[in-house]
Amino acid sequence: MIIINRPQRNPYFNLAAEEYLVKNTKEPLFMLWQNTQSVVIGKHQNALKEINLHYLKENNIPVIRRISGGGTVFHDLGNLNYSFIDFGARERLVNFKKYSQPILDVLQSLKVNAEMVGKSDLKIDGLKFSGNASHVYKNTVLHHGTLLFSSELKNLDSSIKASELCFSDKAVKSNRSKVTNIQSHLKEPLSLEEFKQKIIDFVMTSFSNIVIRDFTKTEIEEIQQLADEKYKSWEWNFGYSPPYQYNGFIDYQDKPLAFRLNIKNGEIKAADFGSNPNENIHRLKSVLVGSLHQTNALEKLYDSNIEAFEILNIDKSTFLKAFFG
Repeated sequence: MIIINRPQRNPYFNLAAEEYLVKNTKEPLFMLWQNTQSVVIGKHQNALKEINLHYLKENNIPVIRRISGGGTVFHDLGNLNYSFIDFGARERLVNFKKYSQPILDVLQSLKVNAEMVGKSDLKIDGLKFSGNASHVYKNTVLHHGTLLFSSELKNLDSSIKASELCFSDKAVKSNRSKVTNIQSHLKEPLSLEEFKQKIIDFVMTSFSNIVIRDFTKTEIEEIQQLADEKYKSWEWNFGYSPPYQYNGFIDYQDKPLAFRLNIKNGEIKAADFGSNPNENIHRLKSVLVGSLHQTNALEKLYDSNIEAFEILNIDKSTFLKAFFG
């Protein structure tokens, strides 16, 4: 087994690295890695439904879609991620217990009462500290999970506290659980780096033919290209969301005017404002169709139709708030 050193902290690079490795490695891999503050959503989730968009924008926290399924997770430098890449018969590749067990064994050795609960959650005394997910590519599996060690849990809660009342879809929904940091349950003080080393030591004694290496220059260049072209793109992180319906209202003539948007691949395919007879409302409906459900796109739409909005007495901030919950 190869252990790859992952000193990179850039979340776009690190998520791209997972895809690059699962498609290009020929040997089993193990890795531990960290990201700066970011929200990582599952492949089949509706990004806007899962996040507190306003909080993330105010705090410059990026949202990035990964290639595996499962729910939304928060990363910061108090969170340690682990990854296994392995090979086998396709029908037996996904095995949450197998790849989570080394983590549980390390924690048990530290006298921490950690266990797997349900399909993919790792918990301590009923509190979640790890979510896990898998992705299968041909005969290769990527299994990865988070390890909340000393994360800022208030930031975690604020980042993924989203209103789901505005959305209707068939996207995968996150299973929200009460969370905890591993550090709070240790009998003896331990730094994240020391905890990380204990996991590496365990892996080195549990698997054979261990080789430790860094990314090559070529790997770094190709991963960075993938990060730039895919993982930094709005089309992947938001536009890839499954089709959804967005229901909202906007203040019009001192009353809430309800509307409904049908969105596919991030594009507004239909807009319905009910039976309101105002021609400017109908104009709004016509210009919305074909626009992206994206802040920048709707800002441009507002600016290019400002006369209609002024007649309707709708300012830009009110308009944008109505279309993003």
